[in-house]
Amino acid sequence: MDEMEEELKCPVCGSFYREPIILPCSHNICLACARNILVQTPDAESPQSSRASGSGVSDYDYLDLDKMSLYSEADSGYGSYGGFVSAPTTPCQKSPNGVRVFPPTVPHPPQAQHHLLPHTGVLPPVPRNSCLTCPQCHRSLTLDDRGLRGFPKNRVLEGVVDRYQQSKAAALKCQLCEKSPREATVMCEQCDVFYCDPCRLRCHPPRGPLAKHRLVPPAQGRISRRASPRKISTCTEHELENLSMYCVQCKTPVCYQCLEDGKHSTHEVKALGAMWKLHKGQLSQALNVLSDRATEAKEFLVQLRNMVQHIQENGVEFEACLVAQCDALIEALNRRKAQLLSRVTKEHEHKLSVVRDQISHCTVKLRQTTGLMEYCLEVIKENDPSGFLQISDALIRRVHMTENQWGKGSLTPRMSSDFDLTLDSGPLLQTIHQLDFVQMKVPAAPILQLEECCTQTNSATLSWKQPPLSTIAVEGYILELDDGTGGQFREVYVGTEMICTVDGLHFNSTYKSRVKAFNSSGVGQYSKTLVMQTSEIAWFTFDTASAHPDIILSNDNLTVTCNSYDDRVVMGNTGFSRGVHYWEMTIDRYDNHPDPAFGIARADVMKDVMLGKDDKAWAMYVDNNRSWFMHNNSHTNRTDGGISKGATVGVLLDFSRGILLFLINDEQQGPVAFNTLEGMYYPAISLNRNVQVTLHSGLPIPDFYTPGESEAAGSVC
Repeated sequence: MDEMEEELKCPVCGSFYREPIILPCSHNICLACARNILVQTPDAESPQSSRASGSGVSDYDYLDLDKMSLYSEADSGYGSYGGFVSAPTTPCQKSPNGVRVFPPTVPHPPQAQHHLLPHTGVLPPVPRNSCLTCPQCHRSLTLDDRGLRGFPKNRVLEGVVDRYQQSKAAALKCQLCEKSPREATVMCEQCDVFYCDPCRLRCHPPRGPLAKHRLVPPAQGRISRRASPRKISTCTEHELENLSMYCVQCKTPVCYQCLEDGKHSTHEVKALGAMWKLHKGQLSQALNVLSDRATEAKEFLVQLRNMVQHIQENGVEFEACLVAQCDALIEALNRRKAQLLSRVTKEHEHKLSVVRDQISHCTVKLRQTTGLMEYCLEVIKENDPSGFLQISDALIRRVHMTENQWGKGSLTPRMSSDFDLTLDSGPLLQTIHQLDFVQMKVPAAPILQLEECCTQTNSATLSWKQPPLSTIAVEGYILELDDGTGGQFREVYVGTEMICTVDGLHFNSTYKSRVKAFNSSGVGQYSKTLVMQTSEIAWFTFDTASAHPDIILSNDNLTVTCNSYDDRVVMGNTGFSRGVHYWEMTIDRYDNHPDPAFGIARADVMKDVMLGKDDKAWAMYVDNNRSWFMHNNSHTNRTDGGISKGATVGVLLDFSRGILLFLINDEQQGPVAFNTLEGMYYPAISLNRNVQVTLHSGLPIPDFYTPGESEAAGSVC
């Protein structure tokens, strides 16, 4: 019976079903849980919603609980009422059973469905235009004015749950505790809910209409539940009529009034009792086939467990044989023994892993199959024809689907218990030093092709080849460079190509490089070390890839303007992290006194605002009369002196001192603008359509400036 327990639990709350209802997709859900995951959908053309919005009434138009129904497109998986309704976009959550659940817009605690309306003792009504998504197949359904009452109750499932809980004879738990349910102390006969003391005081206070409710001990409440008479099956469309016939086309029990004036009047119908017996027979027949599959699965599990024992025995035997052969060899063979044993152990563990995984998978499938079988057998015991027919089709399909899952290949071992490795020690006794499962040597050291190795600005290109007479297989190469200051080597490339270009190096720096080859046997020797010198001057242009779309570049990306009246940012294509650098920008056009900004920025600076507005840029913005320094939208050091057409703005970045300063027409503009600069920065400028500038990079440091001693040699990066 334990395998059947998951069949009896709601996919939303993870507890046993309570008042389960059947959705059009044949899945079940607690009535209260269904209410808890409803999502309200907009309906602008609804006269009720128009009146509500016009009068200031709440968006929830409460309805009569006895007048609820459902419109759905079961085949398409989408609900409809006067038009297409898509699935709710509310983020899904997971229930205790691991099923995705779409909660309502305003979240409620898992047991909030049992809270009562004030002074009424009933559940709160469903809001108009609500949408329900099945938590298992995720079909979206829209409710009309009958709401959840339009779904038929699954009395068979409810009866099976009651019998299962009675058979367990476990202590009754509170139905309102949200996490770890405490033991129930009372049951309300009117509410039909078990309470612990804290939940009773919070949710069922002894005042108002609730004071008239009768509270009994949990055991007595269980007996009263068990002794309550079975409700007569009535039609959901005509509540006063009993279900007496079965519609073959709709596959649902119907009443006589449905046949006379309802939507089933033209459908083929049959006697309820006859269809009950027919579907019971079909389910029993399908269960017989599934039972055979379950029996085969049990035998297959026995076979797999035997395979584990055989693999273990064969592995031990193989290892013993290998040890005996290795012990007969000389000391050189002993050095190889550990490697061979390692290979065997890996094969042994691989086989065990595959078989154990198959055992685990098959055990889970068998447990699910057994649970479904036990549940179906309990359903067959029911004597309610209409209730049985409501779920029989779905159960038959599930049984057939489960039976198909035990089809070809599922009961066949994925791994042989035999070991395919064989060690023939006879010939190898004479060639002990060559003994191996696969004999391979590490590659020889590559040869750098000096005629193809070169540097350009702050990039280096290296090319290499294998020695001409080498026949050893190579799987790839590892290129290493130092940090340009004589530090440790680091890997900059790993791959199969024999040429590589490394970008982003420091200017005016000396790098050492070397390369080595590798294959499955290991890594070979390094090549000779090659020393390379990067460019002394930091030449760069504006970067088209990172520039704002409104930026317009010309003159080989040295001249920039903009087609927008708003400020837009463009950066240089080279970053600096050390050294002293100086570049200038000439003002080619300056109309209507705009405020262009010049400076440096991080790679992720905002491109649609003035440079310096965020914390990723350090800049000076200037008009025709004065200038300001700006970083993180903080304006400082207002200085007289502006720009006009033909003016030159210089930017000096000194990492030796960590400072940034600006010049206008070869004169320093204000004090040192920023200090304590560290990391990678890119030259940057922001401007609008009233400005056009041209970049001049790689310039010498101005005469008035004296760099730090370590950087006195020139412009480096």
